[in-house]
Amino acid sequence: MIRSLLSFRTLATLAAVAVTLVGADLASAQEATAAGRSLIDLTSYFGVGLVVIGAALGISRLAAAAYEGMSRQPEVAGSIQTAMIIAAALIEGFTFYALFICSQK
Repeated sequence: MIRSLLSFRTLATLAAVAVTLVGADLASAQEATAAGRSLIDLTSYFGVGLVVIGAALGISRLAAAAYEGMSRQPEVAGSIQTAMIIAAALIEGFTFYALFICSQK
């Protein structure tokens, strides 16, 4: 249990969240002192990075599960592939929407 909690993926995710929170605090503090314009405004860039990482992980897990299912049951490979393409399109659509939201200022 502890080994799985201290894995590289978990620590990297916690580090990304911590950097995002620290960046948000720095940006909001500087924004308040610089009359609406901050010197370091990285919050949207961290948001874009997290969205892209999340989409890449989601699509990679989706493809891995689909390929595993196709290898176990080759007779239903067509329907699995169709479902995989639809799910990947939904993930990409959400990713583009999130990128649009993150890029707004």
